[in-house]
Amino acid sequence: MIKLNKKWLVGLTCMVGLFLLPMNADAARYYGVDGSRYQGNTLKKVTSEDSFAISQIGGYYNGTFIPQATYQSQVASGIAMGLRMHTYIYMETGANQVQTKQMLDYYLPRVQTPKQSIVALDYESGASANREANTDNVLYGLRRIKAAGYTPVLYSYKPYILSHLDRQRITSEFPNSLWVAAYRDYSVMTRPDYNYFPSMDGINMWQFTSTAIAGGYDYNVDLLGITLNGYKKGNAERPNSETTAIQQGQKADNTPKSAIKVGDTVRVKFGVKHWANGIGMPSWVQSNTYKVQEVSGSKLLLGGIMSWINARDVEIVSVTNNISSSYYIVRYGDTLSGIASRYGTTWQNLQRLNGLNNPNWIYPGQRIRVAGTVSAKRTYTVHYGDTLSGIAYRYGVNVYTLARNNRIRNVNLIYPGQRLYL
Repeated sequence: MIKLNKKWLVGLTCMVGLFLLPMNADAARYYGVDGSRYQGNTLKKVTSEDSFAISQIGGYYNGTFIPQATYQSQVASGIAMGLRMHTYIYMETGANQVQTKQMLDYYLPRVQTPKQSIVALDYESGASANREANTDNVLYGLRRIKAAGYTPVLYSYKPYILSHLDRQRITSEFPNSLWVAAYRDYSVMTRPDYNYFPSMDGINMWQFTSTAIAGGYDYNVDLLGITLNGYKKGNAERPNSETTAIQQGQKADNTPKSAIKVGDTVRVKFGVKHWANGIGMPSWVQSNTYKVQEVSGSKLLLGGIMSWINARDVEIVSVTNNISSSYYIVRYGDTLSGIASRYGTTWQNLQRLNGLNNPNWIYPGQRIRVAGTVSAKRTYTVHYGDTLSGIAYRYGVNVYTLARNNRIRNVNLIYPGQRLYL
């Protein structure tokens, strides 16, 4: 999130201590990150204990809507990693309820986290000089969120709340609805120092650092269990309602490791110390996400760092479908004629179907329409580095069936350019 006047966050929290810390001695503590487009398509786990994350759906800045293109993929990948996903909206509407109405009319129908999950208003900039009008505006927003079936939360930092809002009015109507940022310092930390808790009634979550890892990452502690809202018994696989993003995440979560294919995104598990070849793995690789570049049996080649890892050492974050009934996503090394042969058609048909001026000019990531061209027998042209077992895994067929259908006596002997019937 955008944090203004961060020196206030550090300086003022040093003076308060624990007097109003909303803690029950038996209460559970839950940890998780929050992020926006700056964190990319997938959020990062800071520790293996992370259980939730909060993603920005967009914002209203000086009268301008700025949706976050990373929101749906962050929600889906978070669900796939077992995180309870929630939503926040950056709210720079000051005391203007007309703008807040426009903002919520636009974003609330687009929320991809389940009913009863948190929808937080990030109110940290743009307040007017009228404290009561600001408060009226925030209360209007929280009421709209509640009426839409979500858990309303207000994000800000203590000095801003005290300067621009009537905190008592907010917490009397919405008890324990505050998510407050306050940092001890900017050193890397993964557990809060409660001597620096921003003591104030109504706090449910504390963003205690913006530096959970080197380079920076916002990190939060849920003090009252509010991040369980929207998830039956706190289980990310059992949300109270489903959305497209949740369904995508559940699909990835339910995909077996043996079905990982090129183009899928995986996250390296915490505690993994060695690559597939036994060489030591740098600790910074843990919890990072990578696209699968190649598959060979139970080993995966991770894009970007081009290293092989055992499939058992990753979590599936998102899955792609290179082959579908309607489209094919072009991979590096593909040709239009090769794709056509795979679907039992001709390159001229694909050229005409996709309106391609030059059949020799296609590029990785391009979506090629193949609807109505699928034949009973699909084919695959072997690329350099392919293995028969890797091809079998990629297309969900048994390696020995694949060998038999193609009259291959030695499963270790295939060659680039060879056409295989799938």
